[in-house]
Amino acid sequence: MIRIRFADGGRTLETNLTGRDLIDVPVFNKGSAWSEEERIELGLLGMLPPHVATIEEQLVRVYDNYKQRKDDLDRYLYLTDLQDRNEVLFYRLLLEHINEMTPIVYTPEVGVACQRYSHIFHRPRGLYIDYPHADQLETILRSWPYETVRAIVVTDGERILGLGDQGIGGMGIPVGKLTLYSLCAGIHPATTLPVILDVGTNNRALLEDPLYLGWRHERVRGTLYDEFIERFVTAVEKVFPDVLLQWEDFAKDNARRILDRYRDRILSFNDDIQGTGAVTLAGWLAAVEIAGVPLAEQRIVMLGAGSAATGIADQIVTVMVEDGIPLEQARRTIWLIDSRDLVHSRRTGLEDAKMTYAQPYEQLAGWWREGDGAFTLYDVVANIHPTCLIGTSAQPGAFDERTVREMARHVERPIIFPLSNPTSKSEAVPADLIAWTDGRALVATGSPFAPVEHGGRIFTIGQCNNVFIFPGVGLGVIAAGARRVSDAMFVAAARALSSFSPARHDPADSLYPSLVQVRDVSRAVALAVAAEAVRSGLAAPLSADEQAARINATMWAPEYARIRNLRD
Repeated sequence: MIRIRFADGGRTLETNLTGRDLIDVPVFNKGSAWSEEERIELGLLGMLPPHVATIEEQLVRVYDNYKQRKDDLDRYLYLTDLQDRNEVLFYRLLLEHINEMTPIVYTPEVGVACQRYSHIFHRPRGLYIDYPHADQLETILRSWPYETVRAIVVTDGERILGLGDQGIGGMGIPVGKLTLYSLCAGIHPATTLPVILDVGTNNRALLEDPLYLGWRHERVRGTLYDEFIERFVTAVEKVFPDVLLQWEDFAKDNARRILDRYRDRILSFNDDIQGTGAVTLAGWLAAVEIAGVPLAEQRIVMLGAGSAATGIADQIVTVMVEDGIPLEQARRTIWLIDSRDLVHSRRTGLEDAKMTYAQPYEQLAGWWREGDGAFTLYDVVANIHPTCLIGTSAQPGAFDERTVREMARHVERPIIFPLSNPTSKSEAVPADLIAWTDGRALVATGSPFAPVEHGGRIFTIGQCNNVFIFPGVGLGVIAAGARRVSDAMFVAAARALSSFSPARHDPADSLYPSLVQVRDVSRAVALAVAAEAVRSGLAAPLSADEQAARINATMWAPEYARIRNLRD
């Protein structure tokens, strides 16, 4: 067991490790920067080159090596190697080059890494919990070498970004998400735990790949799957009773069901549903203000009706209700289109989350339609003249020129959010959206895109990136000691993020802030979340000053701490 004691506000770390054991743990290792005093005290003499380097010298070296990598996957692997050697240096490098490197350690490059996981694997990170060992879950969790765990991100690998079932390769997502927890909100990396629940895969290419590292079995379904999830949650409750558990990239048939089953039992949330909903809401609120169309007059079409889409819809409706719009009227502003058809009241077999937004079929009487089959996206756009078009469908090019131009004929400032990840799955390219609307569209995307030049103006494309929400939510929940995570916390987080929108001052600017501001954003989100936790009685009473002090104390900065031997 690796023991860590935080002292002096995290400026000093005390541990039971010495010598080579200490150097081999990336959260402690300083590479060539161990001081002379530490080398003597901790048994490191002779194990390192004699020069005591500064972190600034190390940054020059590692960035120079990074720049020599031939492509983005090679850069991803280089950064992963650095993370496995020296976490402080890794996070300091990311902070100093955050715009350049965040797309490498997370979307879109993490999607490539997940697809090739078994071919590029070099060192395990996190816990791999496979179905055949379902009776040993508590033992597996207790094997984790760090005593204190504040945040777990867990996936079963079935719906990785817009790429589908990646089996064991889905581990790249929990690792990447927790990297962002530490980078953007200062959750100490030694207190985070990535987990993949390996219940098999239905990806035939993986099952036939001789290098595949996961359990070679079709996915476990039904009661056996539910029992496995229950065993996992029960084990987490026993081993890490106060941990924040984030559900990540579960398929739509499981994501909301799992969230609803456990959200009032353990401190947990689903980032694909609630985090995506909040970050989209934040950009949408800014865009609505710029467009000048009242909330009650919004008409929102969503292509894709999975957990992400219904999560977005839920939060938009919540804000409308807060604005005084009756609940049913607010729901009727949302038009969902899934892989089969428009979601309407004559559809059978709809999940509860979709049924909530099923439009009355009688309302569609007299609609102009291109054919006799299912309602197309163009049919819906041509009939309701939406103010906002949101894509979560993973259908590249689905927002085509004809549809976008039809939308723009009826709306002065069309709000268009092609949100599917990675870049190859985006429903549209921002340059096209700007061109087809003659520069009038308010655009945000799920993946990063370069600025667009049109009509002599430069349009900065904001990335609707969950990184602006979930790390700050986690920080606020942890710092406040909240007992549960509520939907109201995500709405509070969205409002806090929306206030940072540069487009509020210049409509050609991004709807979302720069990643350079992400720590300030995370602190503001955390403050809003902590305040809501206290207001709703989900955390002990704390004054605003006490909440801020706790948040500041929780935010770790990637600076070398003084390492001392732990003496009981």
